[in-house]
Amino acid sequence: MIQVSLNRQCFQYDVHSLVRAFYPGEEVRVDCGQSADEENKSDRVPAAECRQAPDKKDAVRPDTELFFLNITFVPEADGRSQIRMLLFENAEERLCRESFCCEEDRHETKNELKRLLYQLLSGYSGKTLPWGNLTGIRPTKIPMALLNQGWKNSAIADYMRKTYYTSNEKTALAIAIANRERYLLEKLCLNQEADRTQTIPEPLWNGYSLYIGIPFCPSICLYCSFSSSPIALWKNQVDAYLDTLLYEMERVSKLLPGRGPDTVYIGGGTPTTLEAEQLDRLLSKVESCFDLGRTQEYTVEAGRPDSISREKLSVLKKHGITRISINPQTMNQETLDFIGRKHTVEETRDAFFLAREMGFDNINMDLIVGLPGEGASEVEHTMQVLSAMAPDSITVHSLAVKRAARLRLFREEHRELTFENSSAIMDMTAAYTREAGLHPYYLYRQKNMAGNFENVGYAREGCEGLYNILIMEEIQTILALGAGASTKLVLPGNRISRVENVKDIKNYMERIDEMIERKRAGLYG
Repeated sequence: MIQVSLNRQCFQYDVHSLVRAFYPGEEVRVDCGQSADEENKSDRVPAAECRQAPDKKDAVRPDTELFFLNITFVPEADGRSQIRMLLFENAEERLCRESFCCEEDRHETKNELKRLLYQLLSGYSGKTLPWGNLTGIRPTKIPMALLNQGWKNSAIADYMRKTYYTSNEKTALAIAIANRERYLLEKLCLNQEADRTQTIPEPLWNGYSLYIGIPFCPSICLYCSFSSSPIALWKNQVDAYLDTLLYEMERVSKLLPGRGPDTVYIGGGTPTTLEAEQLDRLLSKVESCFDLGRTQEYTVEAGRPDSISREKLSVLKKHGITRISINPQTMNQETLDFIGRKHTVEETRDAFFLAREMGFDNINMDLIVGLPGEGASEVEHTMQVLSAMAPDSITVHSLAVKRAARLRLFREEHRELTFENSSAIMDMTAAYTREAGLHPYYLYRQKNMAGNFENVGYAREGCEGLYNILIMEEIQTILALGAGASTKLVLPGNRISRVENVKDIKNYMERIDEMIERKRAGLYG
């Protein structure tokens, strides 16, 4: 247990995330001494009281507590505040850090708090983090914003290292990907004045992308936290779900006169759990509801190899799908069996080469680094097999075990498992993709990632996933349909508004008109 006392509620998430980044296996509790209203009062904690060790009768037991951290903002007479951090171990003060901030600039106050906390935890633990004190999921937004302001790559690198303590390798990766994303986004011709008509809602002036969710899978993987259900349990209700989804599609499409999506992404779950005729019905409805004349990318996440057949691939081909994913996650059979993938390595190979035979020339394959029991040798085996298969893009995910995943729900049962990731393993995956002629084009991070690393998409020239870039950079509205789908509206002034569909499939079908009205209200107010 790591216990933190913080007298500023507004920075609770940042403190919790950074402490967890240094100590991913520990429980971290952040207690805020004041409410948001109390923070605006002048009677903050006096400086003298900030040096007191925690009262052990109110804290966790000494034998279970790793350390106690006291973080206090102390107002000064000149309008600044002193940030004071004290780390106690066994009720004895071990480390102290102090700095000053101008609270009128909340962004810089947060940066100073995180710099100070990073220095303290790095000094105490003896560790550094590859992404420094960055705790957000979109590191490329920093270099992207600076590139748009005219900064040079060298100046951006210097700024990131000094402000966020990012490593040389991760700094270079973020800047390289930001440059690549910027080039690809320019090809979408966003912000065209010709698109600014009175019939187009303001959130769509920059175009939009369409996401369609199919919340079914052949089985649920041990690490999965997505909104998906085993297809066997819903077999008799899939058509009813499709009825509702097509109804939502038809109604929402009428909210968007005179405009079609730049990209379409059908995900889940596993869309290819649908039967071939169900897939045909779905894709036919997309074509009848939306103008696909300007669509530059049309993706179906085939995902699980055990859900793919020649008949289903024929349907995708007939409807002009330009990009598919066939995701092994690992090419080690023992791991596949353990995590509940219910397919073989051979099935992955067979599905991939069948798609190649049928003319699919943009195939992505996902893999996960940090799966239980896998180390460098197992990951290298996967990279060797994938390199020989030569997919058009590979997305390398660092395992993130979220709250809903069974690995957390049954953590006592799986206590003996190891979740290994390291800079050496991530560098090795990057080297294999580079040798295969794939280059990094998008990046994002998640909480609770093994090794505090990242997810990176690598692709051949012209095979980059544009939808992936758009959803990460948040410069274009994503209209999302289906149970658990999350619409992201990009509003004037770079405001982001989210419109959520309910996750429960039964509730989604019963409350579909409510879901549609939410989107109408989000678009038109």
